[in-house]
Amino acid sequence: MTTVVVEADGGSRGNPGPAGYGAVVFDADHRTVLAERQASIGRATNNVAEYKGLLAGLAAAAELGADEVHVRMDSKLVVEQMSGRWQVKHPDMIPLATEARALAGRFRHVDFTWIPRAENAYADRLANAAMDAAANVEEGETAAAGGATVPPVPDPAVPVSPGWTGAIGSPTRLLLLRHGQTPLSVERRYSGRGNPQLTELGRDQAVAAARRLAARGGVSAVLSSPLGRARETAAAAADALDLPVKVHDGLIETDFGDWEGLTFGEAARRDPDLHRRWLGDTSVRPPNGESFDEVGKRIAAVRDDLLADHAGSTVLVVSHVTPIKTFLQMALDAGPSLLYRLHLDLASLSIAEFYPDGGSSVRLVNDTSHL
Repeated sequence: MTTVVVEADGGSRGNPGPAGYGAVVFDADHRTVLAERQASIGRATNNVAEYKGLLAGLAAAAELGADEVHVRMDSKLVVEQMSGRWQVKHPDMIPLATEARALAGRFRHVDFTWIPRAENAYADRLANAAMDAAANVEEGETAAAGGATVPPVPDPAVPVSPGWTGAIGSPTRLLLLRHGQTPLSVERRYSGRGNPQLTELGRDQAVAAARRLAARGGVSAVLSSPLGRARETAAAAADALDLPVKVHDGLIETDFGDWEGLTFGEAARRDPDLHRRWLGDTSVRPPNGESFDEVGKRIAAVRDDLLADHAGSTVLVVSHVTPIKTFLQMALDAGPSLLYRLHLDLASLSIAEFYPDGGSSVRLVNDTSHL
């Protein structure tokens, strides 16, 4: 039995732009290079180039007579789709994924593993050389036509990676909307698992947010916390977007336990030592409640669900203060102090993006310009 390791990568200068891929086949011990492949593919997106790299690597492994292949890539999108955990929805990806599955079916066994970009340096080097060649060809064609070389204009339908992070691929963009005003928020009381309805102002806030989201467009799904104040806010947006509301129980607010309905001062007087520790330690629970660390684990699972079910899409998430702060904390890779220092207004909008290669970014925080 011949076992090999395939590492592949791809990318483009501009997404879409001059694109290329690279693939390398190692022996089972990952010590000896058995084959290399690289090629420019003209103008394409990062994801297309990544799939092309995978196809080249699998083809090279087949040529070597391998019957067991361990594929390692830093493209979470390709790895998750080929592993069957994510659906393939983009029309450009469907034929490539189908071809890759057919090619993988020629081996006795194939598995797919995501690795950090730093561990995919060999294939990345090959892919970058191919991209450089593609860019040179594009520039030469422009010059031959008698025109100036102009940087490619990104396709607005394909979000461009944030330059400082180096993340690649089309992100899953989360529009994080806090619910509108309730009677408990007017009185600044802890409002967790209780279920107060929106006030008249809260309903107006929900409608204002809905108008903004409808004008923005591009939303493919609406998800909401199971609590009434979030569901009512989500319903206004969903009506404006002509989409259904899907409830995700993981988006529920923190369980404040025995502090539910109390003001800050009332909770501090009731449990002075515990309340003081809770304000500085995310592992501390309110009495009969839930710690912020526990909320963090819950929201991480929600994020993973959203990335699996809505890869590369824009999703409206209607929730509460702590879950939204936690999404932003994860996207920023920030410490726990952010949970205590970040302020989010009622019906405010924030935007976090999570990329298929594990990268993330925050584009907007606590925007209330629609109110």
